[in-house]
Amino acid sequence: MDFRYQESLAEVEILDTDSKETAEKRRISHLTLNWFMQTLLDRSDRMAMYNGFELRVPFCDYRLAEYVWNIPWEIKALNAREKGLLRYIAKDFLPSEIVDRKKSPYPKTHNPTYLAKVKAMLTNVMEDKNAPINHLLNREFILDILNTDGKAFTRPWFRSINDWSSAYGISLPGEYVA
Repeated sequence: MDFRYQESLAEVEILDTDSKETAEKRRISHLTLNWFMQTLLDRSDRMAMYNGFELRVPFCDYRLAEYVWNIPWEIKALNAREKGLLRYIAKDFLPSEIVDRKKSPYPKTHNPTYLAKVKAMLTNVMEDKNAPINHLLNREFILDILNTDGKAFTRPWFRSINDWSSAYGISLPGEYVA
């Protein structure tokens, strides 16, 4: 996992004119565009289609993303606000309550509602001594994560079983056959 992360960061072209903040935001943007965005778009599309809607995501157009890529972070975050440049451009076209509203984290997983839901689901699993997954998990470790909302854990705790098994050397009986 760390290898792929470092490999992905090595692909980022940092310009000589980039400030330290712009260089860091460029790395974060690269990870977002090439890793996380695909998951978010897929999830959003599936949710919309399940409900009979077709989703449009105009800011994900590759031409716009390529154009905005080289705008320095200090300009993108105009007036020290996320989406500051977009807010400035839209101020004459949209009401101020829309232009100035706080950015919604949806559908990011750091949303407090998402955390509460996942925590409740995992708590239910941990309370069921017969749940099959309980045989794969370090019970004390999981309970510690639940009791501290993950604060005792330095890495994201909502990882896949594959990540967990790799990170903690868990081996499962049997052999995977493709």
